[in-house]
Amino acid sequence: MNLQPKYDIAIIGGGLAGLGLAIQCARAGYKTALFEREKYPFHKVCGEYISFESWNFLQDLGLPLSDMQLPIINRVLITTPNGNYIESPLSLGGFGISRYTLDHLLANIARQEGVDLFEDCKVMNVAYRNNAFLIFTTKGETEATVAAGAYGKRGNLDIKWKRHFTKVKPNKLNHYIAVKYHIRTHHPADLIALHNFENGYCGISQIEENKYCLCYLTTAANLRNNRNDISSMERNVLMKNPFLEKIFSTAEILYQEPLTISRISFNKKTQVENHVLMIGDTAGLIAPLCGNGMSMALHSSKLAFEEINSFLQQRINRYEMEIQYTQQWEKHFARRLQAGRLLQSFFGSNFLSNLLIKTVKPFPKFVSFLIQQTHGKPF
Repeated sequence: MNLQPKYDIAIIGGGLAGLGLAIQCARAGYKTALFEREKYPFHKVCGEYISFESWNFLQDLGLPLSDMQLPIINRVLITTPNGNYIESPLSLGGFGISRYTLDHLLANIARQEGVDLFEDCKVMNVAYRNNAFLIFTTKGETEATVAAGAYGKRGNLDIKWKRHFTKVKPNKLNHYIAVKYHIRTHHPADLIALHNFENGYCGISQIEENKYCLCYLTTAANLRNNRNDISSMERNVLMKNPFLEKIFSTAEILYQEPLTISRISFNKKTQVENHVLMIGDTAGLIAPLCGNGMSMALHSSKLAFEEINSFLQQRINRYEMEIQYTQQWEKHFARRLQAGRLLQSFFGSNFLSNLLIKTVKPFPKFVSFLIQQTHGKPF
């Protein structure tokens, strides 16, 4: 790649937030580069349920969702480790689609819109100099006026820049692992289920081609206590929940090995770092039980684009772009992140999850209210 012509914007990471931003920027006529360390299509650890608040935005980006016959999900089932449960309608609801399919389709749209998409390309560092950015990658260097970080929950740049959340000692918010499978099983297509187990919870919902995404979050200690063996942990911990015992005993697992990620942190993050605008999980991570991370990633790309567009049109300066983006991010997401942390404190504990189920079961409207606290409105 060597030294490229100057870009208006360079985006580090090609997940939903990065691809969404890239497509918007290219359509507005900006010279756009996107750097992705993997090669499309590829699987990602993700719950793969998207709330309907993102439907119109994704269709505007160019995804023909209405023609894809995706499963529509409008009910939620929550179970405790000993098998107590509550079921509730989802007032907004959502749909299921794998990241393998979704990211690949968006990457194709980005290319068609003129985005320079560099795959198998890891960004090693980003330096801000003379009101522009130098992007150092495994394929060379390039320069851009604006830079956005969309590389996910935790990346090498977070460590290099010593972002605050990377320096927090292990605590109840930052020492998690996540494990994902695609499976075939018998499960209602319109239902997303959240099954609690000791120190964790597992979600299951349908995606395309009659497959299901099974994804769970738990503590690193849970894995360590089972000799760092995922199968042993699933047998000894997850399968104590009768719902999970049935799923793991009868499902056809479609992966040879599960996908895993570690060192997941729900600690607060900054939305701007070294003048780089952070979007998606790079800016803040909502508890996966809320089923809202993908919608937040997409929405944050829209918020970032609005400020970047104003800056590149010289209607605001860089400082105003950074401040206004941070304010918009807080306005739209801070409260639901807080609600997600509160709800997560009840999950993964037999006593607390039972207490929550027993308390809210007689009040279905209150259950709907709690769910609404972790969701936004269509954007």
